[in-house]
Amino acid sequence: MTSSAKKVHIVGGGLAGSEAAWQLASAGVPVVLHEMRPQRGTEAHQTGALAELVCSNSFRSDDAANNAVGLLHEEMRRAGSLIMRAADAHRLPAGGALAVDRHGFSAAVQQALVDHPLVELVREEVAGLPPDSWDSVIVATGPLTSPSLADAIRRLTGEESLAFFDAIAPIVHHDSIDLSVAWKQSRYDKGGPAGDGADYLNCPFDKPGYEAFVAALLAADKTEFKEWETNTPYFDGCLPIEVMAARGLDTLRFGPMKPVGLRDPRTGRRPWAVVQLRQDNALGTLWNIVGFQTKLKHGEQTRVFRTIPGLQNAEFARLGGLHRNTFLNSPRLLDATLRLRAMPRLRFAGQITGCEGYVESAAIGLLTGRFAAAERLGRTPSAPPATTAMGALLGHITGGADATTFQPMNVNFGLFPPLPGTLRGKERKQALSARALRDFDDWLSPAPLAAD
Repeated sequence: MTSSAKKVHIVGGGLAGSEAAWQLASAGVPVVLHEMRPQRGTEAHQTGALAELVCSNSFRSDDAANNAVGLLHEEMRRAGSLIMRAADAHRLPAGGALAVDRHGFSAAVQQALVDHPLVELVREEVAGLPPDSWDSVIVATGPLTSPSLADAIRRLTGEESLAFFDAIAPIVHHDSIDLSVAWKQSRYDKGGPAGDGADYLNCPFDKPGYEAFVAALLAADKTEFKEWETNTPYFDGCLPIEVMAARGLDTLRFGPMKPVGLRDPRTGRRPWAVVQLRQDNALGTLWNIVGFQTKLKHGEQTRVFRTIPGLQNAEFARLGGLHRNTFLNSPRLLDATLRLRAMPRLRFAGQITGCEGYVESAAIGLLTGRFAAAERLGRTPSAPPATTAMGALLGHITGGADATTFQPMNVNFGLFPPLPGTLRGKERKQALSARALRDFDDWLSPAPLAAD
């Protein structure tokens, strides 16, 4: 395949950059994808692979009718998303969620891009602003943007970068879990496309055990903050387990350790609290502790987490960690098609724009790829309607949020324009989803890149 269109450069080979590259190449526009790993690592990545998942292996709910994240999944599938194609091909049992084998997923994304004749993968760091000769650039460097590039962007915009913490949950070897204590069950026995209603391992606490566990979390030694981290706020969607515990004795059992919809087969009763583990790879040999991102020191993690019933002999494939994420004040700095107002040849995609979550990052990458492709093909970029999940997320990032209080945001139905009438609860969500998919299909058809 050849193309007469001029190349678009993409900086960063995470989920957003990989998706943007795929959308451009699929539209017939050649791409140079620059990824600094493995030449230069980050505080969180472990490999040099494209689209590496550094935190959870879950893309969250896959319910397109009742959940805004599931709706975003479906919109991306309809738009030919590589990220969703790879996720679907490597999904694991996770109830109503979409969890993936992280290594199979990443390998599938990388292979598809390497095999595409219009994609050139260059392993190098782009230090500082891209050269002037790159007249169309998508910066998808994510929350771990290299310091030199982050400093260059800061100087260009005159803005101080905002930042928050994102934490990593530990992973346990399955054969070290005591299955005479832990049992398999999804809440309310809810199964998903890749599961059977028993997709999580559950470790039960009684009341005294739970209270002792919370006390141990609070007393454990934490990793000290670096000087540049001390004033960085947490993002509420990814709080460390010990930070949640500090908010009150019952916070965890009404949060990630809630026991609702579960019954311990040994007692026939609902436990006081439950720790859940979710399958992390296709072989089922690795399981991550759901919601247990942490800044405890590694030795303390091993000691405290082995007090969880069923994990007394746990062997950890990976312990938790914490890193700082940076993002732009996008409502002030970016235009409606994610171009930097101070330098329109630069577009931004992914978490650096202030969206939060794998799927949201990839969706913004999808849009930047389509916007850049439209420009290269002499068309006017067209944003999806605000009534769609993609459009609602884009609108929040590029102007719907208050620039003075802008914080990272997951997609949610609160970002959508309201419906007429008085629908509430599930009926309202289903009506919002149905409207979104109708409007999204209209946006895609007949010309996905919306010619003038």
